[in-house]
Amino acid sequence: MKNLPQSNYASALETVKDLKAKFGNNWAAINPENAARMATQNRFKTGLDIAKYTAAIMRKDMADYDADSLNYTQSLGCWHGFVAQQKMIAVKKHHKTTSKRYLYLSGWMVAALRSEFGPLPDQSMHEKTAVPALIAEIYDFLRQADAIELNDLFRRQANGEDVQNEIDNFETHIVPIIADIDAGFGNEEATYLLAKKMIQAGACAIQIENQVSDAKQCGHQDGKVTVPHEDFIAKLNAVRYAFLELGVDDGVIVARTDSEGAGLTQKLPVSKEPGDLASKYLAFVDAEEVTMDDVKEDEVLLKRDGKLVRPIRLPNGLYKFKNGSNIDRVVLDCITSLQNGADLLWIETPTPNVKQIANMVNRVREVVPNAKLVYNNSPSFNWTLNFRKQVFEEMLAEGENMTAYDRNNLMNAEYDGTELCHRADEKIKTFQIDGAREAGIFHHLITLPTYHTTALHMNDLTEGYFGKDGMLAYVRDVQRQEIRKGVSCVKHQRMAGSDLGDDHKTFFAGDKALKAGGAKNTSNQFDTKGNEVKTNKKLGIVA
Repeated sequence: MKNLPQSNYASALETVKDLKAKFGNNWAAINPENAARMATQNRFKTGLDIAKYTAAIMRKDMADYDADSLNYTQSLGCWHGFVAQQKMIAVKKHHKTTSKRYLYLSGWMVAALRSEFGPLPDQSMHEKTAVPALIAEIYDFLRQADAIELNDLFRRQANGEDVQNEIDNFETHIVPIIADIDAGFGNEEATYLLAKKMIQAGACAIQIENQVSDAKQCGHQDGKVTVPHEDFIAKLNAVRYAFLELGVDDGVIVARTDSEGAGLTQKLPVSKEPGDLASKYLAFVDAEEVTMDDVKEDEVLLKRDGKLVRPIRLPNGLYKFKNGSNIDRVVLDCITSLQNGADLLWIETPTPNVKQIANMVNRVREVVPNAKLVYNNSPSFNWTLNFRKQVFEEMLAEGENMTAYDRNNLMNAEYDGTELCHRADEKIKTFQIDGAREAGIFHHLITLPTYHTTALHMNDLTEGYFGKDGMLAYVRDVQRQEIRKGVSCVKHQRMAGSDLGDDHKTFFAGDKALKAGGAKNTSNQFDTKGNEVKTNKKLGIVA
């Protein structure tokens, strides 16, 4: 996908030339070509520039998905700017475009990895300022990826290569980010204030959930408490006002419902007339029929279908929903959110089952035909076990002889090469495209992938490095793989901006600049394929 219209090198060059003419000798040392190059390498001057640009991309992608479900989008959760940067560099390298690839900012990972309190559970206990700070950090690293790649192109051009087309059609690493605001960190004013900070940092899409702020739980844990629709609508309004105040007219709101797994509510809304939204919410509250003689002092009562009922209330003051009402509550949540300013839905589910997701989404689409989901392909699911169970039931229904399998032990490695395993893995492989086609999933994300990959890779490296393999564990399993797979940060000095800084110092100080990229820079060992082979032989590394 080509970038949206942007200022180019030529226009930046003319602007600087005009400024030089205006300010005369005071600007004698300023080279217009260098200044224009730097301006081109830093296209996005503010987070709001990013939010406006990426919101337009996301709106276009939503329209593309409405036209064809094959146009679904994807993202991976990133807990550091460097992780996001390397992800988008890899996306461009492997897939040649950033089109339909986003970033996700997980509140879970902010709590677990970014809080000044130390590692925390996903219960909105982390500092709310950590969220916009991470958004800003991510976009700083993506801006740097732009600057480094463009700087390389300008260097090649200066050496006589014809790369003008690559410069003119450069595709930025800046992509939309869907940012988790949890349950809004307080009342609707608190939600509005935090949303503004997130948007100013660059977020074009904000995801908010219908849990009680001060009792928020991870979507894949028990004890979730939801709020009445009126409270949630107020927060949707708060986010929309924040977008509009800051001029991000296309800002996207993702409304998440946790009602599938939530059995409790903190408040009983006030119904003003039969059948209104509050009345529908109250109808889900579990209650028992009573007479006035059964009622104790200070108990809360409702009139339901002409009868007096007492809502089931726990010792902590929370009210219970009726058993089996969860799916109906999800559907009402989704319809209500879309009718009150939300653009996309997020339904937390207990397992990744396309048919179950489709059942809910299709009911929503009876009222809102273009309803679309952001879906969490969560590491909280045991994907292998879930899909082996699904396939086991399918094969059983098809009349297959399943006596070779222990239904209660389907994770067993001895099944890895079986028909059941192959069919289950194929279902996992096609889950995203199946969900996009059959269940209205516009955006697939994995919330915590880099939390797990970091742990896995450190486990593997430490096993060898502190064991019998020593340094070979690093060279064989890390550096050699980086070299052969063309991973950008194998030259970590360059990735941190050393080459870019050398060029800037030359712009600023001319021949007096003290540069890092000379002949004694050991990163030169990674410069060319020939040098790589020579270096590998010197190190005793055999291809």
